[in-house]
Amino acid sequence: MTNFDERAKDWDSDPKKIERARAVAAAIRAALPLQPSMTALEYGCGTGLLSFALQTDFASITLADTSEGMLDVLTAKIADSAVPNMLPYRLDLSVDPLPASRFDVAYSLMTLHHIPDTDQILRQFFALLAPGGWLCVADLDAEDGSFHTDGTTDVHLGFARPALQKQVEAAGFRDVIFSTAYTIQKIGKAFPVFLLTAKRP
Repeated sequence: MTNFDERAKDWDSDPKKIERARAVAAAIRAALPLQPSMTALEYGCGTGLLSFALQTDFASITLADTSEGMLDVLTAKIADSAVPNMLPYRLDLSVDPLPASRFDVAYSLMTLHHIPDTDQILRQFFALLAPGGWLCVADLDAEDGSFHTDGTTDVHLGFARPALQKQVEAAGFRDVIFSTAYTIQKIGKAFPVFLLTAKRP
């Protein structure tokens, strides 16, 4: 994750990333019956753009990432903003034990395609949710490999929605719904970003 550590300092200077986070936040609000008493986990939070856009929608948000650089920037932003309900947390769900807390909503933005074992992370999300909790995954539709222009390798080339739905259901989720939350314009191409929502029974 060294690449993300290096990019953390300038991450929020891209207005398109801010626009994308706000669009996904709006899509989550439209898709889920959010209540102000709910607790949330953002996995792969980066500098917290999505959670800051959702900050007033939850009683508390735990923001987890594997990148120390991203978490350093996030911690400073939380302190500067004096928000009382956001907690940064270093967590790698591929190797670390699960935190003790269970959440009403777990969400991620442009994170899933960086995680090699999709089935494992979906099972971890299921375990982290309280019964009746919601999973929200915003990520790339299947693409031809041209999205990452910065030399990033070892990533999924987006996801075909029907195949991902089967994986989500195999992890135990129900009521899987897709929508298109945003479209990234890059290198003269359009890269749709889906929002998947699913419920833990």
